[in-house]
Amino acid sequence: MKKANIDKLLVTDHVYQVAGGTITTADDAAAFLIKGSDPILIDTGAGRSVKRLIENIEAAGIDPNSIKRVVLTHNHIDHIGGMEYLKSKFDVTFLMHELDAEAVEMGDRVATAASMYGVHLNPINVDVTFSEAEFALDFDDTKLILLHTPGHTPGSVSPYIDIDGVRVLFAQDVHGPFMDVFGSDIRMWRKSMEKLKGLLPDVLCEGHFGIFRPRERALAYIDNYLRQYRY
Repeated sequence: MKKANIDKLLVTDHVYQVAGGTITTADDAAAFLIKGSDPILIDTGAGRSVKRLIENIEAAGIDPNSIKRVVLTHNHIDHIGGMEYLKSKFDVTFLMHELDAEAVEMGDRVATAASMYGVHLNPINVDVTFSEAEFALDFDDTKLILLHTPGHTPGSVSPYIDIDGVRVLFAQDVHGPFMDVFGSDIRMWRKSMEKLKGLLPDVLCEGHFGIFRPRERALAYIDNYLRQYRY
């Protein structure tokens, strides 16, 4: 991959966007790679372009075989669709909040929005589930914190990490949408957004609408949706 494309993937020195938008295909939510001695992948895209995701991981200088942990921010197909392929090719462990895991393990095409995307979904095991409000993963000399932020789905999580001198927040679906079939709860979502603002992120990586920095832009992005969803 050309250097210009590598630059396009770069978020910080150790964080790369490896899927989403023009990086892979439009039906993928953004996926992110955190580089380190034990690299972590956040989300997998919808699955149709998972091989391009793997190519982007390689372009970032990481052997895909070295990735052992894949964090799934919630159970929608545009975030989890690459699970089956990754599991078949690599020795990965999937982590997800327990409130979202059941739909994945049952292959529920409605709750996971697979039916909306026209994607087939086989039931697949989530290796590690958790129920804590904050679930910490050791990462070199820091931690990746998986913050439970229900609203879009019951088990949505927003990982964040202090790395490269900044706080990077992976708030994948700040914008929603909110639907009964997803188990959405707008009141819980508002509380979750206030939690995210309280983190004072320097970089906000959103699943569909880009990367927002510095802190003022990140907070303004969240505030914009809080104003839209006042009910």
